[in-house]
Amino acid sequence: MLFRQLFDPVSSTYTYLLADETTHDAVLIDPVIDQVDRDLALLDELGLLLRYTLDTHVHADHVTAAGTLRARRGAQTVLSERAGVGCADVLVKDGDEIRFGRYSLVVRETPGHTSGCVTYVTDDETMAFTGDAVLIRGCGRTDFQQGDPHALYHSVHDKVFSLPDSTLIFPAHDYKGRTATSVGEEKLHNPRLGGDRSEEEFVAIMGGLNLPYPKQIDAALPRNIQCGVDKPRVAAPQWGGVEISSSGVPEVDASWLAANRDRVELVDVREPDEFTGELGHIAGATLAPLATIPSALDAALRDRPTIVVCRSGGRSAKATQALLAAGFTQIASLRGGMLDWNARGLAVAR
Repeated sequence: MLFRQLFDPVSSTYTYLLADETTHDAVLIDPVIDQVDRDLALLDELGLLLRYTLDTHVHADHVTAAGTLRARRGAQTVLSERAGVGCADVLVKDGDEIRFGRYSLVVRETPGHTSGCVTYVTDDETMAFTGDAVLIRGCGRTDFQQGDPHALYHSVHDKVFSLPDSTLIFPAHDYKGRTATSVGEEKLHNPRLGGDRSEEEFVAIMGGLNLPYPKQIDAALPRNIQCGVDKPRVAAPQWGGVEISSSGVPEVDASWLAANRDRVELVDVREPDEFTGELGHIAGATLAPLATIPSALDAALRDRPTIVVCRSGGRSAKATQALLAAGFTQIASLRGGMLDWNARGLAVAR
């Protein structure tokens, strides 16, 4: 497999190019908008076909090149469905695979730095691309974008430190000139997460960092929730208990929906096996997988309060945006999806 590590000096961001040298299919992980011409030139020089751009999370320190690479090369954009944004072509969850030629990257959900962080692991488990979940002798901060130190502690120990000690870790950033580490090294030497650090000790460390407000977040985040491009948003009218998310998607939370269930229609955009699976579904919901939206919905729903549901909020956000664009006026996404609904102990049907 062809592998290249690229660097943006302004944001200290690493971008990773992986490709099958036989089929020429390629992926880019965490591309930076300011380096898009460099990356395209390298793809052309090596005769590669960019199939996917994968972001490990919605970044706050640089603007992603994902949307630009989609426009210029047709590459599909990939984000965690837990990120709750609707711009990505492919929304992934734990265990999903992104294939390029003979190779694949396996998704491991690693929330904590943000709610939508994932780690991409090569199918032979020799390399892990951890984003900000694990940095070299460190980790990403947990005080913005639904960060949670408890979640990050478990993500790292359960999903990263469970890999073989020989697995090489390639983070999204390094500020000291280091390029890679390994699972074994970080288990021994990471001052926040390694050794015998307990969850309580880690939470205390993260709570005492007193870090400054992120310099680029106000410029980067609004663009990154649109996959790095500026595009007009469809107006999202507010009604009932609806709030507008940071990505411009109308949302309701589970408690509001539970209290107002008889006043709204429910549309579940998961796949049939998920609808009847472990998480179940909300009684009375209509199943309409995301690929069938908006055509599957009756025009009679255009002006009726309707809540869109999925596993964790990503697919429902995407469907909500599509329905708004199609003229549906009272559409909202269930924040946190069936994961949050179940976590609150609310009734489900199977």
